[in-house]
Amino acid sequence: MKKLLTVLIAIYCFGNLFAQSYPESYMCYKSAESINVDGIISEQEWENAPWTNYFVDIEGDKKPKPEYKTRAKMLWDENYFYVAAEIEEPHIWAKLKQRDTVIFYDNDFEVFIDPQGDNHRYYEFEMNALNTVWDLLIAKPYRDGAPAINAWDIQGVKSAVKIYGTLNNPNDKDEKWTLEIAFPWQVLKECAPEGRKPKDGEQWRVNFSRVNWKMKVKDGKYKKKINPKTNKAFPESNWVWSPQGVIAMHQPETWAFVEFSEKVKGNLLPKKDLDYPLKMELMKVYNQQKQYYSKNFIYSNSLNFNGITIETTSKQFIAFGKGKSGKIWYINQESKIWSE
Repeated sequence: MKKLLTVLIAIYCFGNLFAQSYPESYMCYKSAESINVDGIISEQEWENAPWTNYFVDIEGDKKPKPEYKTRAKMLWDENYFYVAAEIEEPHIWAKLKQRDTVIFYDNDFEVFIDPQGDNHRYYEFEMNALNTVWDLLIAKPYRDGAPAINAWDIQGVKSAVKIYGTLNNPNDKDEKWTLEIAFPWQVLKECAPEGRKPKDGEQWRVNFSRVNWKMKVKDGKYKKKINPKTNKAFPESNWVWSPQGVIAMHQPETWAFVEFSEKVKGNLLPKKDLDYPLKMELMKVYNQQKQYYSKNFIYSNSLNFNGITIETTSKQFIAFGKGKSGKIWYINQESKIWSE
């Protein structure tokens, strides 16, 4: 998988540095008309949708700003959740043509969707400039030992790309590529609250990522640059909408908040999750418990977190506390977060 499990465990066992005090957020307005998914972001409905902030490095302010700009828009209607993106790139290339191959071996654009916001049962979708796609269902984050379900497909998904330049031609300079994706609610609702599409004012956790490789031209073709110290390609750059703080996309707790509105346009601001600080404290409990377990093969019953209760067995733990909203929030040894 994309990030080695051992690396993820190490990151979490020794304390994850969260990306920011609060993730990015977005008000997703309702489209009055169906979107023609052709890769061209031209409909009036898209004009009504705001752009996200430009993407940043996956590690946030610890790293320089990305070399090229990326931004996205979102809309929804009764049938689809729409995503559009604008990807600045002076040399547009792509090789992979078979569905469900590892698309991030090319430069790509990625969408992550956690409908319930509980870190479990979320979707991943990747596509390149050839409009080759890879869709996955993730039962739980890789840090918690779950494999991706590669055989799962988003039936009825639509996607398209528009190239502003020439694909796979190193003899000229390109401008950008744009894309559109229509995710059917009929599929997304499988992991959604109450098995339905979102209601007005409801929020889902979403994030976008762009993978960009260092390239050179050899024999008239694009090739990945090789690091002479390792004799392997230089590591890819990961540019994202809501920074993760570490090189790991599969931590849904730091993804952005997308709020769905029945309005077709406006200047509304998404609600703040009053309980987000508590959820981050619960993630700290999770991190420390994983660290303790890695050394002692048992969970600790002596961790001290203000306002948080921790109950353990030899192989499991649960921690919980009361948020500002009045809800009680829980986390377990598989980083699942939920409320009652």
